[in-house]
Amino acid sequence: MDGCYNSAIVNAPCDEVWKAIRDFHVVPWAKGVFTSCTAVGDLAGDQAGARRVLNEAFHETLRTLDDDAREFTYTIDDGPGPVSKEVVQAYVGRVRVLPVTENGTSFVEWESTYRSADPGAVGAFCNPIYAALLAALKKHFS
Repeated sequence: MDGCYNSAIVNAPCDEVWKAIRDFHVVPWAKGVFTSCTAVGDLAGDQAGARRVLNEAFHETLRTLDDDAREFTYTIDDGPGPVSKEVVQAYVGRVRVLPVTENGTSFVEWESTYRSADPGAVGAFCNPIYAALLAALKKHFS
């Protein structure tokens, strides 16, 4: 399996960061990166199986949400270019929020695993998106 990994320190307590990102259908913290988020189906954004379409292009499904561990996993079921269902398989993303006990901030990890004939293209596509999402999250709390 290939993958991507990005992380950042967010200047807010982890419970506040988790509260901001845990709902799969509510993404105002990602202003400038996510331009639209459309819920698909009847499941709430904190229920496994909830589906969404981001930026009218990324079709995703929430797989797990663990409030105690402050993490969720999701799949990209279809998307543009290197993350289209014809090019990438078994794409699983994971977002986790951990406390930085030294100063009360948060360590946020955003990672993914996937199979692709061109893993470099997937990484080149996804890593800048994850970096932008983490930067937006930091800005949300600044």
